[in-house]
Amino acid sequence: MGSVNVEVKWGKEKFAVEVDLEQPPAVLKTQLFSLTGVPPERQKIMGVKGGLLKDDGEWAKLGLKAGQKLTMMGTADKVPEAPTTQQTFMEDLPEEEQDTSGMGKYGAGLQNLGNTCYMNSTVQCLYAVPELRSSLTNYASSPAIGGGADGNHTLTVATRNLFQSLTRSVQPVPPMEFILSLRKTYPQFGQTSREGFYMQQDADECWGNLLTSLKDKLKAGPACQPCLNLAFLFGVQLHATLKAGEGEETIEQEKLVCNISVDVNHLSEGIRLGLKQDREQRSEALGRDVLFQGDAQISGLPPYLTVQMMRFFYKADVQQKAKILRKVTFPLHLDVLEFCTPELQAQLKGPRLAGTLRALWGHPWGCCCCRCRLSAGGDVAMQEAGAGSGAAAEADPAAFAGELTGEAGPALSLGLCKYELIGVLTHKGRSADSGHYVSWVRQEDGQWVQFDDDKMILRKEEEVLTLSGGGDWHMAYMLLYRAQRVPRE
Repeated sequence: MGSVNVEVKWGKEKFAVEVDLEQPPAVLKTQLFSLTGVPPERQKIMGVKGGLLKDDGEWAKLGLKAGQKLTMMGTADKVPEAPTTQQTFMEDLPEEEQDTSGMGKYGAGLQNLGNTCYMNSTVQCLYAVPELRSSLTNYASSPAIGGGADGNHTLTVATRNLFQSLTRSVQPVPPMEFILSLRKTYPQFGQTSREGFYMQQDADECWGNLLTSLKDKLKAGPACQPCLNLAFLFGVQLHATLKAGEGEETIEQEKLVCNISVDVNHLSEGIRLGLKQDREQRSEALGRDVLFQGDAQISGLPPYLTVQMMRFFYKADVQQKAKILRKVTFPLHLDVLEFCTPELQAQLKGPRLAGTLRALWGHPWGCCCCRCRLSAGGDVAMQEAGAGSGAAAEADPAAFAGELTGEAGPALSLGLCKYELIGVLTHKGRSADSGHYVSWVRQEDGQWVQFDDDKMILRKEEEVLTLSGGGDWHMAYMLLYRAQRVPRE
């Protein structure tokens, strides 16, 4: 059936809209929502056969033609009002007013703009990644030549501006630009209740969609800093077998999942179960979506590892995401060696790598590009250098750097396959689309801070470990781990 271009009049404004006739009218209403801010349930669209346009109508029976003029009625959602007091930055305050609480060194809280705790907690966790902050700082406000200012660009700019405000402000920040960009790029976050209030959303969906937009725009930093690439920072490479014996392939995703069953009591047990789950994903080799069999293994590790606790499942009788309350403990330090392919295990276990990392101490993980791959010659050279009395540890860093290449492959330079916990996004309540989301973030000085929208509360490690579930208290939903830094000798 193809598509047709129509004109939609709303009040004094007119919009040229391309209507996909293969999709139901509800899709057109979503397009108009992104253009006007009028929620689909409030839209009354006239100008088609039979009177008002219905969500489940059939275009073939409605007689829509190219150039046809439609009229829409409906009231747009009220734009969040600007704060009554001007936002204050630390350098603008008199000395006696500058961060007397001492919390300013840990950032700032985020105002709740109406059921936006899912967004606030996501932002605070990702703000804990300094490489992401650096990459956003270097991102230009103007789109690349010929690129166009699409939704991903707008959301990336809004994220950059919000991160900068969190760095500079000593008062809770109102994330107005960010929430408007998020809702325009992903209209599902603009859903409202019958009473007209914005609805609670799933923090995992916010996390995933935000990373998708950032990954699209933050593809490559300067040549010497591939670690500013989002796919590199968060991408987990999995070696999986295609269904029906079509072969084997390495696929990439932004997180591991921890499936929760009656037999799962610890995070590692849930990850093991999650890797055995079949997954449908695009095959680059076949050029289409295929079903990958379970028993996947990790073939490449990122500097930052995200694990989702599969706490929610769709309950058909009540039509909502119900919550699994089972207690599942998680560690402050996670060892993922057992989940790796034999090849990656052999590379990670090699004693020569610790010496290499110490020699290449210019970067927390050993070198400026954390996911490096050793050439065959480099492998032999490091075996020889590592033999005897720790020659690798005393070797010239440049000599080892020459053996590293930038090819995509296992994150060898992480050295250890161990991660330290730096962020926990928790949920309190019985449904993913209700309740309350909070983030708990480990700071560079080791102090844990709970970000409950605009409130910042100092916490201890022991309190973080109580977020394992088993009741109605806050329980971990998303875990953010960072590759452990190798101590100097």
